[in-house]
Amino acid sequence: MFARIRNGLVVFLATLPFAASGALASFGVEEPEVEGHHLWDVDDPVDGFHHLWEEVMMDIIIIGVIFALITLYFLIKYRRKHNGQEGRPPKLSRAAKMGWVLIPVAIFMADDLFLAAEGWTLWKKYREVPENNIEIELESAMWSFNFTYPNGIETYNELRVPAGTPILVRMTSRDVVHSLYMPDFKVKEDSMPGRITYLWFLPKKVGEHVMTCAEYCGVMHSMMHGKVIVMTPENYQSWYKQEQAKLVEGGAGS
Repeated sequence: MFARIRNGLVVFLATLPFAASGALASFGVEEPEVEGHHLWDVDDPVDGFHHLWEEVMMDIIIIGVIFALITLYFLIKYRRKHNGQEGRPPKLSRAAKMGWVLIPVAIFMADDLFLAAEGWTLWKKYREVPENNIEIELESAMWSFNFTYPNGIETYNELRVPAGTPILVRMTSRDVVHSLYMPDFKVKEDSMPGRITYLWFLPKKVGEHVMTCAEYCGVMHSMMHGKVIVMTPENYQSWYKQEQAKLVEGGAGS
């Protein structure tokens, strides 16, 4: 009986990585298709995020299943067969005891350190801003995101960007610590008074995305949110020129 359980366990563990990978793909971990009018040579950190997330989830699933099956095996094999029965554990040498503790710890720690190293590599990629980006300034304040474009256009709680172009956001805060969080682009960074911070992201698909403050900043913190509007390059240029004309007209009128 126990031989069949052992053989079944080996087969199950051998096929688990493939099953886990398929399950993760069905939950949308795969990179989405890119929509746009041209290709761009940008190493998007979101791709690395999806890959690292898949590895972490597979790691958790495999380790969890291994421990669950070992526990189940011990519960069956070493169960009490009659009342009053007392267990008689085998006597281990000091070296054997140290081995049973240190070897499993070393194996699992090696796996954790490997994932941590990949996380550090990904973080470095998030800090390397690609060339040919559009730089937009952000001043956070209770309780709004105030964006300023290179030509002086200002928007509030709304960030319009063209698809296919890296966007660099340099930010500061007028009052307290805030945090710009855009979950669809897997980016989040604090904006602080007296300090300049930054993040960048690559919008690929035309559409609207949520942005919100992820740092408690007062009693109306939950109201501090807005949207990122990704437009086609043509529509973005049209909007940009219209807003610039309004800005010029407003300056001439004053």
